[in-house]
Amino acid sequence: MDAVNTQTWLVLAVIVILAVVALAVYLYQRKRQSRQLEEHFGSEYGRVVTELGNRSKAEAELKRRQQRVEGLRIVPLAPGEAARFGKAWNSLQAEFVDNPQGAVAQADELVRELMLKRGYPMGDFERRAADISVDHPAVVSNYRAAQDIRARNLRGEADTEELRKAVVHYRALFDDLLEVREVERGRMPARPVEVRS
Repeated sequence: MDAVNTQTWLVLAVIVILAVVALAVYLYQRKRQSRQLEEHFGSEYGRVVTELGNRSKAEAELKRRQQRVEGLRIVPLAPGEAARFGKAWNSLQAEFVDNPQGAVAQADELVRELMLKRGYPMGDFERRAADISVDHPAVVSNYRAAQDIRARNLRGEADTEELRKAVVHYRALFDDLLEVREVERGRMPARPVEVRS
């Protein structure tokens, strides 16, 4: 009888130990996955957690974004196309002095055209921003800030300085989407502009 009880206790102990190890492995993997998502998406991770109010829901959304974008056919631009986009950007920047509102509208159109040319679908703004956040997480906040200023401009609420900031924000996304080596352009790389709430 004692041998049976001892054997039962040993089996139970092994089962408990295996369950604890399995739980520890699961928690470690989950924490590692959370850390990877947070590192990849940067500030967008925090924004989605805040928006959805729950880390698990936010991480599920970010994974869905990754899966959706993996299914897209995102392509690099041919050098001639990149040069055409670069010239178009230089033209809109020159126009800013005389027509800041028009330059912001052109910047938005040019970014949309570039996104489409690269293979991103043209859904509503939130869908475009979500898709961009997967491959260009460092500049998605710039895109959101530029769109916010653009919307305020359409309501007549943005001043010239804000319009300038919108163009700078669009430029950060534009440069990231263009993916042309900076040396080929003969200038220092543009850095994403920190967006403060």
